Amino acid sequence: MAPKILVERDGFVTTVIINRPEVRNALDREAASALARALREFDADEQARVAVLCGAGGAFCSGADLKELAGGTDYEPWAGSPDGPLHAPLSKPVIAAVAGHACAGGLGVALWCDLRIAEESASFAVLSRRWGVPMSDGTTVRLPRLIGMSRALDMLLTARIVGAAEAERFGLVNRVVPDGQARAEAEALARQMAQFPQIAMRSDRQSAYAQMALSERDAVAAEMAYAAAARKLEARAGAQRFQRGAGRHGALPEAD
Repeated sequence: MAPKILVERDGFVTTVIINRPEVRNALDREAASALARALREFDADEQARVAVLCGAGGAFCSGADLKELAGGTDYEPWAGSPDGPLHAPLSKPVIAAVAGHACAGGLGVALWCDLRIAEESASFAVLSRRWGVPMSDGTTVRLPRLIGMSRALDMLLTARIVGAAEAERFGLVNRVVPDGQARAEAEALARQMAQFPQIAMRSDRQSAYAQMALSERDAVAAEMAYAAAARKLEARAGAQRFQRGAGRHGALPEAD
């Protein structure tokens, strides 16, 4: 069986690849743990300066694996938990190379990154809204900070799909590139950033994050507390409806 997370190194640049294309790179427990481990290893590697995070097979990440949840696995906020991959920023920059969908927790993965390069056909959405699965990966914290409360609430409450061009207009995406070019463009940018004096770049980055009134770590912890009731009452039932076929091909599921 192929590894669920791949790591490639080229000089100062590390590329981390979510390798579950058969499920649009959804993250089950094993993949989430492997992703966290790969990111920690990048952060600890003194030779690595910038990382690129992407998905295999033309998709970025579709979030948590709902089939695992529907099958009875206890639902936990794996991504935003202290041991999860998205609990807090690393000490070094990470660039998301987004192809295809970055939805539900996959949006959270993209938001966790410092920069986002998206292909023209890429899309972003809080599709977990349809299944009663709350955001427990930092999305409700990072999205308003990145694009403003009004636009963030539009995405969080309506589950509408935002294309790459619109995402770039309101600051969710930093650059839009032709389809098939996101990874190459992200790696080129990473190589450029890796040539800068690193102490100054990292200290400026740290200062930018630290200026928030509430630390990202504390805000993500608060998000998980707010999501506790929905995790208990709605998430598994919604995942089971999804597994039975409700809402496929973009259709809205019927309300309970």
